[in-house]
Parts: sequence; C-alpha cells; structure tokens
Amino acid sequence: MPPVISVKQLTKTYASGFHALKNIDLDIRRGEIFTLLGPNGAGKTTLINVICGIVTPSGGTVLADGHDIVADYRAARSIIGLVPQELTTDAFESVWATVNFSRGLFGKPRDTALCEKLLRELSLWEKKDNRIMTLSGGMKRRVMIAKALSHEPQILFLDEPSAGVDVELRRDMWDMVRSLRASGVTIILTTHYIEEAEQMADRIGVISRGELIVVEEKAALMRKLGKKQLKLQLKHPLARVPGALAGRALELSPGGMELVYTFDTQGEDTGIEALLHALGENGIAIRDLRSSESSLEDIFVSLVRAQA
Repeated sequence: MPPVISVKQLTKTYASGFHALKNIDLDIRRGEIFTLLGPNGAGKTTLINVICGIVTPSGGTVLADGHDIVADYRAARSIIGLVPQELTTDAFESVWATVNFSRGLFGKPRDTALCEKLLRELSLWEKKDNRIMTLSGGMKRRVMIAKALSHEPQILFLDEPSAGVDVELRRDMWDMVRSLRASGVTIILTTHYIEEAEQMADRIGVISRGELIVVEEKAALMRKLGKKQLKLQLKHPLARVPGALAGRALELSPGGMELVYTFDTQGEDTGIEALLHALGENGIAIRDLRSSESSLEDIFVSLVRAQA
C-alpha cells in the first residue's frame, strides 16, 4: 500500500539564510499514529506547515494521498486537518458558527449532526453559543480540534495539542485520537510530553537541527536503543569499585551502598551471571537487586545529544 504522505528531499531555507529543513525523506503509512519528536527549533512545526501548505518549500516534493501539495493544493489540503500550536480563531464568533464555517471553507455541505457530534465528544456542546473570546484556554483548544475535524479529513496533524490543557481534555483527546485511528484516519503528532508518544505512537521520528535523524517503529526503537540497568543494593558500603571489576559497566552510587550495572538489551549475553559470580569472589554481599530499562525520554535525549 502506498504511503498516505510521501516526503522526498524536502528543504526549507528562509530569507535570513536559516536552513529549517535539510533533505527530509519521510513516508507516513495510512492509518498509523506517527509521532514527531525534537527540541524547540528543530523543525517540527516547519515540516508540518510545509505538508499542510502553509509554508512554501524551498525544494523537494510532498504528496498527500497522491496529491502534490503545490501543484494540486486544493485536493491535498481538503484531506488534511491541522490543530496548530497557536490558538488562532475568530474571538467574536460563537463555537457553533466557527465549526460550521470551517467545514464550509472546504466546500463540504452543512452537516449539523456531525458538528453536534464533534462538540459533544469534545465537551463543547453546552458552550456552542458562547463566543470564543469567553472560553478558557483549554476550551479554545477543544474548538481548534473540532474545527480541524469538521471537514472529515483523512490525515490529521496535531502540533503540541495538549500544551497547556487540563488532564481531562488530554484524556478525552487521546480517546478521540484512538477512535479516529480505528476509523482509518492517519494521525501525525508532535508533543513535548514524551509519555504521550510512548503511549500513543506506532512509529516515532526524531528531528534535530532540521534533519530527520531516526524513523523507527516505537517498539523496535526502544529495543534497539534502550538499555537496561541492574541496581545492586549492597550489605556493606564500598569506597570504590574493586580493581577486579573495573572492566565492567559498573557505577558506584554516592555513599557506596549501590552498584549500578548497565547492559545492552540486544546482547546475546547480558553478563549478569558472570557479574554476580565476580561479586561473590570479591566478597561483595548483595542485600537486594532490581532492574529497570530506558524510557522513550531517555532514548530521545541520547539521540539529540549525539547529534549536537
């Protein structure tokens, strides 16, 4: 099956000379949740804005469901919904009018049942007659989501959608995202909440300084780049790691009461059995032990630092 979004050799250079995007190649599969991670200024929003037709690329091509975003702009844009970072909507319009008008902008016939369904799912129905200016920040974010979904897009971009919103909205929003994905909608998400990416994503891309440095299945990325640690609580403190153990990936905690052993999850031999044997030979008694593994946040930080 061809990708729903295909990006080839995409570049963006601003008039100032700043290279925001550098030869981006990316295929996004139909019906997946793809999460784009990167530090501030990495190029996440620029990439989204180019695909959505808001920013003109300097080079390369982007196809949205086979439609070139430049040569066939209307067809490409009609299948894309965007929830931008900034809360930009008509402050003096009512919630109901704003969502209905947004649907009409894409040439879609009036569908009051659909608009009502969206507002109810986003807990906006009781606010439908309120002017946007009277709403809280979280409610305005809900309106932006309803607007983005009003024309029934097949591709939905969520650019930092949960920034500054309450826990209830985040939960409702992710329930809706899962429902949309189940119906076949492709979701592209950027977030600073790494736990959201860890929970929601099928695949993850990491962008740094305008370059896409990794694209991987979430589970495969965590297996490939994740590390596990074995924390050994000692019965008696150590002043330092004995010389006989110096060749192993061991760190002694402050106070000398814990040894931390880091090992590769992909290795055929973790080395744990040999380590425990060596500890015994050196008279180091263990009170307790526990294991932990890298989170997606750990992996993200290590990738970005390696690129710096």
